[in-house]
Amino acid sequence: MTAEINSGMILKILKNRLATPKLVKPKSDPFETLIVTIISQNTADTNTQRAFENLSKQFEITPQTLSTAETYKIEACLHVGGLYKNKAQTIKNVSKIILEKYCGSLNSILSLPLDESRKVLMEMPGIGPKTADVVLLFSANQPTIPVDTHVNRVAKRLGLAPANGEYEAVRLSLQRLFNQKDYLNVHLLLIAHGRKYCKAIHPLCMECPLNNYCPSKCLGNKND
Repeated sequence: MTAEINSGMILKILKNRLATPKLVKPKSDPFETLIVTIISQNTADTNTQRAFENLSKQFEITPQTLSTAETYKIEACLHVGGLYKNKAQTIKNVSKIILEKYCGSLNSILSLPLDESRKVLMEMPGIGPKTADVVLLFSANQPTIPVDTHVNRVAKRLGLAPANGEYEAVRLSLQRLFNQKDYLNVHLLLIAHGRKYCKAIHPLCMECPLNNYCPSKCLGNKND
């Protein structure tokens, strides 16, 4: 049975078995989504949430406020999330660009066709494809699937993406296999599955609800 045939059943099983992560909410303010996603880079959800709450208590989450905030104060808010110096500088830089070049709003960028809006976002310092895709999917309902470390690992193990594929190969492969209306669920459920069952080390293959559909089952701790 091919991955294309399996994809619908895989999504159905995951919907029935897993709760979806709630760190970023669909239809959230685009700038807020951007800031949360920058903070989340290489950071666990719990620490991301704590860092964002710290920032929100100290500052209004707008380009106007964050572009002029003192860097050390942003760093103090983000300290719990790790890489706080780099993230604080990224937040200041992108806030200034959005304020000065786009009149303090991401709307003009997000209204562009997908490829154009991705390109514009990724031209900003500290914004890579995953961060751009999260903003586009969650805040602009653009048809893209962000690929984080869990999505990458699970997609490859399930045979839904090329084993040696880079970010774009994985993203486009998933988008071909699933319906556009399901992109948000695909992203969130593959993350949830990676956290609960398809772990990087010691995946729980015998307990995995997708065991019958997985060509990589019973990995033990051999692969990532």
